[in-house]
Formats: sequence, structure tokens, C-alpha cells
Amino acid sequence: MPAALVDVTAVLALAGLLVVAFVHPRGRVEAGTGLAAAALMLGIGAVTWAVAEDAVRELFPVVAFLAAILVVAELCAAEGVFAAVGDVVARAARGRPQRMLLLTFAAAALTTAALSLDATVVLLTPVVAAAATRGGVRSRPTTFACVRLANSASLLLPVSNLTNLLALPHLHLSFVRFALLMAPVWVAVLLVEYGAQRFYFRRDLHVTSETPDDLPRHALSVVPLVVVGLMLVGFAVASPFDVAPAWVAAVAAVVLAGWSLTRRTVDLATVARSTHLTFTVFVLGLGVVVAALTRSFLGDLVADLVPSGSGLLGLAAVALLATVLANLVNNLPATLLVLPVVAPLGQTAVLAALLGLNIGSGLTYPGSLANLLWRRTLGRHGERPSARDFHRLSLVVTPPTLAIAVVVLWAWAGLLAP
Repeated sequence: MPAALVDVTAVLALAGLLVVAFVHPRGRVEAGTGLAAAALMLGIGAVTWAVAEDAVRELFPVVAFLAAILVVAELCAAEGVFAAVGDVVARAARGRPQRMLLLTFAAAALTTAALSLDATVVLLTPVVAAAATRGGVRSRPTTFACVRLANSASLLLPVSNLTNLLALPHLHLSFVRFALLMAPVWVAVLLVEYGAQRFYFRRDLHVTSETPDDLPRHALSVVPLVVVGLMLVGFAVASPFDVAPAWVAAVAAVVLAGWSLTRRTVDLATVARSTHLTFTVFVLGLGVVVAALTRSFLGDLVADLVPSGSGLLGLAAVALLATVLANLVNNLPATLLVLPVVAPLGQTAVLAALLGLNIGSGLTYPGSLANLLWRRTLGRHGERPSARDFHRLSLVVTPPTLAIAVVVLWAWAGLLAP
């Protein structure tokens, strides 16, 4: 097959997978589509078996972590952790929408950092939306805060986003060192996001009400919180010994599953479903397609666009390139495309790419799978988020947030440089 036709087929395969991610059909269809796309790349010679195996080997620890952390998050939800958070937010807000937004920011930022962005968009979003309704305030600012922070607040820890995990082999940083480098950036991003969203939703945030006296109280089990806390400590302790985060998350998932099964909060079928194994198969198939694209004209184009320097302007150019790629092909494929060619510029350049892949991916719906999950989650709970609001808010918030994040990263990394 002519090389040009192979390249076009690979691009069409990626487009098809993104459509599947947007529609999110049944699990068997999702997994089957990923496998079919990978088989197509092998069949037309876009990748060899060796290249496909390398792609799967690179992605496997990441999707294994994803499966384990999804179990932990789902079991936390089953044990009432997120419902209790919603109760706390509703009661503490006392009918004041500004306070509701601030508390939602805190909950979403911590959830994203500890349990990854999927937990924020799927499990926390409906809870805080319901809390806003119960508290008599408009839910629009809280629901949009969740999707914004699912992307922007995923900078703090290596385990907060799959993009971060994919970057670790190129960074050679410990868990603690990564957090130390990104902590000031994370704080700056949260401050800019909060200020920008306060401005954008200023009308909604001036509608106050009286807090009802009969707000529900959900019992909160301490065990899931202890398990999550120990899991985070485990990530930090195991990192210097090159123990993959997937192993630590798997131990936490097993412990929490044993606890919940003993209490009969869940059954084995629920635990098995919470791994979302069909989605992990889909991601592995996506990785094979991206491996084909890396060897196509798109890979060459990305390599040509990478700047030669790693100063402030170079870091800004890397973040911008990552942002554009994330919104063209989704941030997960963009990560696989851009990191190998950015890595030679050094650790700070890779971290700058993560700024674009995480913050920048919130610019459009296709930019991040979290955006699509958020949209679908609200639909399941009877809400239809406005695409116009999503993109207008993104245009207001993303550029200044990304710019300030790059400046803070450049300055802080310079101070910590040996």
C-alpha cells in the first residue's frame, strides 16, 4: 500500500476511535473497536508486530493503574465518601453560592490529585451538582468547576492524570520530586481558575438563598479515607525503588474491595465492572494507532515544530504545541506523539508539555476524555450542559491559566536547578 494511503488510513482510524470515545457505546463495542483499529494498522503495514508490542508494553502499566484507581474511586463512592462530601459542601455553603464554588474547588482539586480526574468528572460532579440544588443555589458554576479542575488540577501528582504517568519515563523524577516541582504551578493554576470562574459566573454567584434545615446526612466510613491516604504514601515510598504506581493502586483496590465485600456494600460483579477493562483494551488499541501516526507525516510535523531551546519562550512554545495537539487529536494520543520529541530538551520542557496536555486540553470537548465523561455523566443525571458555555468559559480561562503556569514553572524550576 502506498505510504500516503497508509498515513491517511492511520489518521482516519484515530478519528474513528475519537468518535467512539465521544459516543461511548457498550463496553464490548468499545473494546472491539480498539482491537479492530490496532489490527488494521498491522494489516496495512503501518506498524510492525514489534512496534505494536512496544506500544502495548509502554501503555500497559498506565492502563493497569487506571483500572486499579477506578476500582478505588468506585468503592469510595459505594462507601458513601462522595455523598458525604456533598453533604459537607451543601451545609458549609449555607446558601451562599460564592462559598459553594470555593468548597467545590477544594473538593475537586483534592479528588483530582488523589484519585485522578476520572473520579472528579464521574463521581464528584453529580454529587456537588445535587448539593448545590439542595442548598438552593444554581448548580452551573459547580458543575463547570469540576470539569475545569479535572484537567487543570491534575498537575500535582504523577497519578493525577494518565498523561503524567506516560511522562514519567521521560522525566526520571521520583513521586515527591514531581510533586515538589509542580506544587507552585498547581497553586497558581487554582488561583487563576478560581478568579476567572468567579468573573465568568458572577451573575449566578449573586443569587443567594436560605439553606434548608432538612439537609440529609450520609454516614462516612473512615476506612476508605485511610486506604486512600496510605495509597498516596505508598506511591511516595515505592517511587525510589521503581515500583510502578499500578502495584500500589492494585493493593489499595484489593484491600478496599475486601472491606466492601465483607460489609456487603458491593458484590464481586460490581468490583469487576468498576475496573472498566473494556476501556483499557480500547486505550491499548489507541496506543497502537498512535504508534503508526508517530511514524507518519504527523510525527515528522510534530518533530519539526518542537523548539530548539528550553528558555521561557521555548517552554511557552512547547505548551502551546501540546495544547494544539491535545485539541486536535485528544490529549492521550497527543501525549504519545509529543513527549518523545520534547524529552531531549530536558525535564522542564516535558513538564511544560504536560501543562498544555492537561490545562490546554480543557479548551474543547475532544481535548480530553474527561470532558467527554463529564458531559455524559451529567446527561445520565438529567442535565444537559451547554456546549456554548463550555467553550466560552474555556476561552476565557485557559489562555491566562496556561500562560501563568508556564511562567511559574520556568521560574520555580530555575530556582530548584542544581
